[in-house]
Amino acid sequence: MHARLHRTHPKFFSFSGIDGAGKSTQIQNLCAQMELLGLQVRVFQFWNDVATLTRLRESSSHALFGGDTGVGTPSAPVDRRDKNVQSWPMTLVRLCTYLADAVATSIFVKRTLRSDVDLIIFDRYIYDELANLKLRNPIARAYARLIAALVPMPDIALILDAEPAEARARKPEYPLDFVNTSRQSYLALSEMIVGMTVIPPMSKSEVKSEIIRLAINAFPIEAGHLNASGDANQIRPTEVDTVAS
Repeated sequence: MHARLHRTHPKFFSFSGIDGAGKSTQIQNLCAQMELLGLQVRVFQFWNDVATLTRLRESSSHALFGGDTGVGTPSAPVDRRDKNVQSWPMTLVRLCTYLADAVATSIFVKRTLRSDVDLIIFDRYIYDELANLKLRNPIARAYARLIAALVPMPDIALILDAEPAEARARKPEYPLDFVNTSRQSYLALSEMIVGMTVIPPMSKSEVKSEIIRLAINAFPIEAGHLNASGDANQIRPTEVDTVAS
């Protein structure tokens, strides 16, 4: 018998990682599986729903640095110049805007957690902004820890790791050397912030199973609905896939 998940209060997950790591695909997979288990899921995009002054930031970045706009695809690559610009004036701007985003994030998350849903998912989070900083610098690391302390910590904060060359092939927007640097920043961030979970590079199906396993373990089990072994804490992702099929 499959376990039935039920809510006590909304759970809060975040997905972070380099461009092309597969966040959107895995969020769609997770939503589908959780909805099949009877949970109400809502997804927010950090840049569109939470970050401050996004239109001004986009237009200013394009005016100052040039580069393409939009999202790159294998058939239509783009050459963006925004978060890969690492000059000190741009770093100062980031320190100010990220602080504003942290305040906005705290307010947004606390309000959203009062909504009548079971699972709230963020496609990117404040962590993705912090990964744009030069985290080898001790001042940048101290700032990142401060910002992380100001925002609510997700129940599950995921970083989807990926091989940079493969990620860039899926989403060609930034030079490969920057994608490599960005990956190292995410891994450094995961060591700085307690509670973050790194999903290592694997096949899409393996990543999907691991994420679903983590998600199911985050929810309580309704009494009388255990898996075949009678163990409420050991529901295998393959069992969930069976429900989905």
